[in-house]
Amino acid sequence: MNATPIKVLVIDDEPPIRKLLRMGLSTQGYDILEASNGKLALEMLGEGPALIILDLGLPDIQGHDLLRMIRGRNESVPIVVLSSRGDEAGKVQALDLGADDYLTKPFGMDELLARLRAALRHQLQVQGERPVFRSGDLSVDLVRRIVKVGDKEIKLSPKEYDLLRVLVQHAGKVLTHRFLLKELWDELTDAQYLRVYVRQLRQKIEADPERPQFVLTETGIGYRLRAAD
Repeated sequence: MNATPIKVLVIDDEPPIRKLLRMGLSTQGYDILEASNGKLALEMLGEGPALIILDLGLPDIQGHDLLRMIRGRNESVPIVVLSSRGDEAGKVQALDLGADDYLTKPFGMDELLARLRAALRHQLQVQGERPVFRSGDLSVDLVRRIVKVGDKEIKLSPKEYDLLRVLVQHAGKVLTHRFLLKELWDELTDAQYLRVYVRQLRQKIEADPERPQFVLTETGIGYRLRAAD
């Protein structure tokens, strides 16, 4: 970890969850701020957290409303949502409102730490976007528009490249069907168009398109490109 600890604001009304997160994150060198409700969370934004973990089931402010308020005050801070609900609609809504990722309770600490690292990496990538993206054998040169798997250059159609470019710009982050459709087609709302291009892209960049290693499906929600190395 850096000499200056990364501040993480944990917003959760359950003391056992806050304790678990405080213990797990502190051992990794994170500096933990805690809020048991939405009102306190909004006050703590003034502490300048570098990352927020937000439970959607809060007693005073509905989780999605709080997410909207936080985004209104800070557009860039990474937010990882915790949800005890398995409903895809709630997760999709949170992502569309600006959450960077989500975990469903109960969750493993190793998985949470991996998601936090990915969210922080994504923020750095957006702030200083690197011209060449690399993940495993996949490399994408965003300046020269060259895509390679290993040493082999991959020819993509304009729409396939646009899809890959958006995924690269948000590598490691879950992108909803709605977000991708809006980025790529403006007016289209049928996710079937998106599935067709995802399938075509996988045929070209994946060693086994049926078991993709790069373009990963988040069932019922959208897609995630494997984070950069």
